[in-house]
Amino acid sequence: MQLINPKSVQQRIDNLDDQPLYLHLEMTSGAYAAHLDSAKHPAATFVTNAMIRFSKGSIKGEGPYYRVGLKTGEGWVYSEGLTHWDETNGDQLILAGHDAFGKLIVALQLSPTPF
Repeated sequence: MQLINPKSVQQRIDNLDDQPLYLHLEMTSGAYAAHLDSAKHPAATFVTNAMIRFSKGSIKGEGPYYRVGLKTGEGWVYSEGLTHWDETNGDQLILAGHDAFGKLIVALQLSPTPF
């Protein structure tokens, strides 16, 4: 994965709008390791292979942390703290946010095929 290039990510978002896509959205504050450190708040979110169609999407932020919002017919999907993306697969959008230790904190992925 590479550091986010907002212009390239925006182009990928624009290429995916108004089509049925599979969504993967994940966030963790270290919930998987909370049993090792009781001071950690065990918060996590995980949605995978949910169908979505968005009419407008954008990436915002000055870096190193970015946010992406996707406007659907019924509301919004929003993810913040994104730092990296996979630029190798043109029909998917793979975004992730890593902490200072390289651990995954947040992921937002869109694809025309299931994950």
